[in-house]
Amino acid sequence: MIYRLDNIDRFNHDLGIETLHPLVTVCNLKDVPNRELFDNEVTWHYSVYAMFLKNTRSCLLHYGHKDYDYSDGTVTSFAPMQTVTATPIPGLDHDVVALIFHPVLIRGTSLGQNIANYSFFHYSSSEALHMSERERRLFLDCIDQIKRETERPIDKHSRRLISRNIELLLDYCMRFYDRQFITREDENLSVVAQFEQLLTEHFSNSEAVFMNGLPSVKYFADKCCLSANYFGDLVKKQTGKTPVEFIQAKVIDIAKEQLHSTSDTVTEIAFRLGFQSSQHFNRYFKRITSLTPTEFRKQSRSA
Repeated sequence: MIYRLDNIDRFNHDLGIETLHPLVTVCNLKDVPNRELFDNEVTWHYSVYAMFLKNTRSCLLHYGHKDYDYSDGTVTSFAPMQTVTATPIPGLDHDVVALIFHPVLIRGTSLGQNIANYSFFHYSSSEALHMSERERRLFLDCIDQIKRETERPIDKHSRRLISRNIELLLDYCMRFYDRQFITREDENLSVVAQFEQLLTEHFSNSEAVFMNGLPSVKYFADKCCLSANYFGDLVKKQTGKTPVEFIQAKVIDIAKEQLHSTSDTVTEIAFRLGFQSSQHFNRYFKRITSLTPTEFRKQSRSA
């Protein structure tokens, strides 16, 4: 079954619950009268933002090519344009707290301006937030405040106040994810080591570099079986550098070595590093080093 979650009122109607605000809903899925959407395998297409706190292991999620079996107390987050398939586990209830809000709700608000900073909306299902009991209580306190606000008569303050409370919830989630990166430090350091090794291997294969060009962050994230956003946040938290900065540093180091120790032309070096043109390589090199490749070659050989 395919379900397009793009309308709050229709979603509430399909669950059999009242719509208190046309742009946001808060509910516990175990309490909804109509559970057909959760008792069957459903592929969800999101045009809204959605967060689910799973208090019990209630389903398997299939996101891309990976499955994830949820344990108690995890939060999954989805953004517009994402697709995920949920398969229920027979015999288990649906103790799942849901917050779903339409992009129109936050348009023109502080949250709307900063929503891109909450990168966990673009993490894969296997990168869910695992919370402690204290964190879970904080999460639920924020959810309760949002729900109370939706239960008030809608007035000119409603949208701003609801958005502020959602923003507070998302800020807490950012804090909890920072803690999760720390508690998984050994695992995360192995990812960084793998990234560094993949970088070296990539540029050691001149034919692959020539065919595929400069590698992207997504290329390395896929190799590490992580989403690009989670991979980027992980590397940044562990090293203080973004993956893009790592890639740039590697490219520049190799370029400097070849400019200094070979007589190859700038164009030959550019193509060997995966650039489509020497002009692109020149701009890239100068932006990072403040020198053109030719200027660097002259300077390094005269030193």
